[in-house]
Amino acid sequence: MTIDSIAFNAMIYLAFAFAVLLTLLVVVAIVLYIIDITQTRHTIRRNYPLIGRFRYWFEHLGEFFRQYFFAMDREELPFNRSERSWVYRAAKNENRTIAFGSTRDLTEPGTIIFMNSAFPTLEEDATEATPLLIGPYCQSPYTAKRFFNVSGMSYGALSKPAITALSKGAKEAGCWLNTGEGGLSEHHLAGGCDIVMQIGTAKYGVRNEEGHLSDEKLKEVAAIDQVKMFELKLSQGAKPGKGGILPAEKVTSEIAKIRGIAEGKASISPNAHPEIKSPDDLLDMINHIRDVTGKPVGFKAVLGDLTWVVQLFESINQRGIESAPDFITLDSADGGTGAAPQPLMDYMGLTIRESLPWLVKTLTEFGLRDRIKVITSGKMITPSRVAWALCIGADFVVSARGFMFSLGCIQALQCNKNTCPTGITTHNKKLQKGLNVLEKAKRVASYHRYIEYDVGMIAHSCGVSDPRKLTHKHIRIVQDNGTSLPVDEL
Repeated sequence: MTIDSIAFNAMIYLAFAFAVLLTLLVVVAIVLYIIDITQTRHTIRRNYPLIGRFRYWFEHLGEFFRQYFFAMDREELPFNRSERSWVYRAAKNENRTIAFGSTRDLTEPGTIIFMNSAFPTLEEDATEATPLLIGPYCQSPYTAKRFFNVSGMSYGALSKPAITALSKGAKEAGCWLNTGEGGLSEHHLAGGCDIVMQIGTAKYGVRNEEGHLSDEKLKEVAAIDQVKMFELKLSQGAKPGKGGILPAEKVTSEIAKIRGIAEGKASISPNAHPEIKSPDDLLDMINHIRDVTGKPVGFKAVLGDLTWVVQLFESINQRGIESAPDFITLDSADGGTGAAPQPLMDYMGLTIRESLPWLVKTLTEFGLRDRIKVITSGKMITPSRVAWALCIGADFVVSARGFMFSLGCIQALQCNKNTCPTGITTHNKKLQKGLNVLEKAKRVASYHRYIEYDVGMIAHSCGVSDPRKLTHKHIRIVQDNGTSLPVDEL
């Protein structure tokens, strides 16, 4: 057979294959056309059969194109490109400097400005932030070494490799890792880091067969040396008034076993603890858990109605200071989650900008500021936000989404669909394969290191030797006329 005949036969085969493919495409198009023109659910597809389908495709792709091509560096929500870029560079140990000038509008109302000192702290005078003792009245108090820590992220909302990488990275960084409300898993413990065990409204991980809090299981968890504190979750910033939501497709057999629920069914927590209906009930629960475990106990909440907090502090002063929660984790209305109803995420609760100053002020008025440590959460992913929180009076800052970005999160907004392209919030093995645990653990530790380093740099520029010495005197807030005022004058 000659070369020409081989080429001729190849051309015939290609032409035949092309004809078959074209025929299949035409058949598929005809079938879709008939389906569209006869269905009654979607107006666009009925009026514009076949072509109307492109609307949904473009709508889906629009989320990603806006992020990469159309949004300006500082206008995107929930986190803009400038913020994400800093986290990525810090996590990868890359150059974190920028050139030419700031892209931030320094005259926009609400902008925070740090007050630099004429005599900044020299490097040889700088010190690390002092470790703080939490739970002085506990059998086993906890001395927390770091002011920046990993906020609550459940195994279930996050994948096995993501949780494992966070655990290993937290160990290297010397900070704590909060379990989230999904219970304590072996993956949280894998790295050997300090653990804060969160108890949600469903009591996952520490509940009996009836779904009530189990003292026996509390003791089992407390016996693990890595578990340093317990956090009673009342509400979360992204969904105050609503319990945790884990879609059915993310409830694997392992997750179901850890939580004590049925496999393959949506895990939806109650919107409140049935046992807690008043500030006194909350104190009773906190003291019960502390008595059973011997370890520090606090609660997490986003503030809206403030009267109950005042009543809580009044009850503490009546009962005695030892009855107080060892810490309060204050979440923000702009906090994050894997899944939440949009009306709650968009409109419910106070932001940290309003609630943190109020909480610190009220604790001081009741003489409880030294007794109760304040942990701040909610969009705390950059050094400036962390430093602001310390200035206002937070003792510790925790972040979830910052550490997710350090793992490689691209803000694809797929957390609630089990289709996360980075493998962080999915249990799809194929999507998880790109998430290398050891590499991502290094990035978690690197991100943590540079957060604390850059917060220290801000502190030194303000003339203090370590971040814990930052106060409200070191910041001002820009007003409507473009000038700034001290916090005390607002």
